[in-house]
Amino acid sequence: MSLAWLSVGALVLAVALSCTSAINVGILAMALALLVGVGFGGLSPGAVIEGFPSDLLVTLVGVTLLFAIAQTNGTLARITARAIRLCRGHAGALPFMFFGLGLALATIGAGATPASALLAGPAMAVAARAGISPFQMAVMAGNGALAGTLSPFAPTGLVANGVMEQIGLGGYEWYTFAWNALAHAVVGVGGFFAFGGWRLFRPDAAHAAAHEPTEEPLERRHWLTTAGIGALIVTVVGFGVDVGMAALIIVAVLVLLQAGDEAAAIKQMPWGVILMVTGVTVLIVMVRDAGGLELFTAGVARVSSPSTLAPIMAFGAGVISVYSSTSGVVLPAFLPMVPDLAQRVIGVNPLDLAWALAVGASLVDLSSLSTVGALFMAAAAAGTDIRRLFNQLLAWGFSMSVAGALIAWLWFV
Repeated sequence: MSLAWLSVGALVLAVALSCTSAINVGILAMALALLVGVGFGGLSPGAVIEGFPSDLLVTLVGVTLLFAIAQTNGTLARITARAIRLCRGHAGALPFMFFGLGLALATIGAGATPASALLAGPAMAVAARAGISPFQMAVMAGNGALAGTLSPFAPTGLVANGVMEQIGLGGYEWYTFAWNALAHAVVGVGGFFAFGGWRLFRPDAAHAAAHEPTEEPLERRHWLTTAGIGALIVTVVGFGVDVGMAALIIVAVLVLLQAGDEAAAIKQMPWGVILMVTGVTVLIVMVRDAGGLELFTAGVARVSSPSTLAPIMAFGAGVISVYSSTSGVVLPAFLPMVPDLAQRVIGVNPLDLAWALAVGASLVDLSSLSTVGALFMAAAAAGTDIRRLFNQLLAWGFSMSVAGALIAWLWFV
């Protein structure tokens, strides 16, 4: 069997096990890359490990550490509490406020999972007090957080944009963010109204009582952290500074000014996700170098046309993402195929195909099998039918793979 086929088999095995087991797929991916590359390809371990994305590692560490400080020192919680109080119990406005707040927190760098962790508790408590369906609130707040997940500052966005840079599609970070944000706004608001959210705007629901969190004062450390996040945005967007470098420098300044406990922040960082992303990248590079991606893309191209390729890839990415990690598995595995697919299927724009993949993979991430969906289930108020909410979010996740294919066909074909 050729090295190309062995590498494809290793990738398929890694993706399958990421869907069916609790093992960190990054560890498995690096082990498989070494096994295939060294054992069957005659490469040295060093040659295989050259595929390790050190630049991406620095970026992920810097950004996640900065927002771990903001979370552990209470800055993000205080900002959230102030935003919630703005609605003053207007039931119909509450889900939209949580959508906007999730979008803002994820976009500035927290990412979908930390933003959801911050918002799930207040959102579900507010829903219970205001007579809002927990499913309706989860759809709005969860999609708000996911709408910002492909921001150039968010971890998943860093992964997507890093891979796109490697395949020659760099420089479109904010377009990628905008397409994803628009898609989540369409399905989130559409789902909210389709499942009865319009009733919250009736006169008898306009001033429903809602729990408002205690507004704790902003202290020196909170102002410093807020200023640090603002400085990150200004330096990266305004001056083109590398986001990982800027984040690490700001973290160092905050630590020196005693604005946060770095030990607690380091423990809060998503090390499992970081290992997953970097480990899978090592395997993807080995598969690419062995010719495995060419085999895979040739097979997809044979059954696709210019009008069906984007929907097929968006649907496939969505289905796998229901069970697996979008940032750790799906985007690193699927996006590198884009240039070859675009060459094989004449008439396909590689940038449109990349956007279709990214949006299709992200749309399903409110599934009850995902971290974001699980956070909203865990935060549901006492008396909530958790089994029903689980089934609703699971059905939502699978239906979004179809919605992703439809959006890909409408927007990217």
